[in-house]
Amino acid sequence: MHTSVNALFEALWQHYLAVTPSALKIHQLLGGGEAIVNDHVAFRTFNHPRLGLDKLAAHFLALGYEQKGEYHFEAKKLYARHYEHPDPTVPKVFISELLLEQCSPELQRIVAGLVAQVDDGLTAREDFLYSGAPWRLCYADYQTLAAESEYAGWLAAYGYRANHFTVSVNHLKDYDSLEAVNSALKQAGFRLNDAGGEIKGSPGVLLEQSSTLADTALVQFTDGEAALPSCFYEFALRYPKPDGELYTGFVAASADRIFESTDAGRG
Repeated sequence: MHTSVNALFEALWQHYLAVTPSALKIHQLLGGGEAIVNDHVAFRTFNHPRLGLDKLAAHFLALGYEQKGEYHFEAKKLYARHYEHPDPTVPKVFISELLLEQCSPELQRIVAGLVAQVDDGLTAREDFLYSGAPWRLCYADYQTLAAESEYAGWLAAYGYRANHFTVSVNHLKDYDSLEAVNSALKQAGFRLNDAGGEIKGSPGVLLEQSSTLADTALVQFTDGEAALPSCFYEFALRYPKPDGELYTGFVAASADRIFESTDAGRG
């Protein structure tokens, strides 16, 4: 396990940039060379005993994170939790898992075949959270997974890595609204996820979010390669609770549409 939060996030960021080159351009566009504060980073996994949410969370708990909210996405068959560090400038972490028992026997069979290839020691390794796909996968199996669950297809293709980083709009010097951020992104040629509208959430639920559509990267399969949606960049604006503190949780209805940023059918 990593001994420092900064070392872990730097490794995650570099691994993310390898398949999400647009993130660096967006970073420069919005930050103007200044450091950007990350609101949260998200991860995906299967709820298999060997690879479930808790295996990922252990790496963050060891660095002082604490479990906070939990979320249910019934249509997508996902369960998620978010974690926060005592230092509010350290990114929050959002980890979701696909509930395999709710999926088709065919999907369960393919995933069982993937998990069977995973080395027992993988989840304890320092680089587990940015180790990529720890299995071999054929393109037909990818297509079968993706047809039933876009989430499962993405996870099978890309494995363990940050699914997205998130810019804290509250900390941007030159932007005071999510509309302004979205406008700057579109003027620079970036495409936004418009599922449920470009802005998910509202001041009423204390959180507004938007995101780009995922970049595209080449994925190696056992029988060739294919260009697939990789990762995306998200933007979050948080509003104060009645006590004056910024809301730190997530809104399930908004996150539900954010998941669709990696959907090959969008854009």
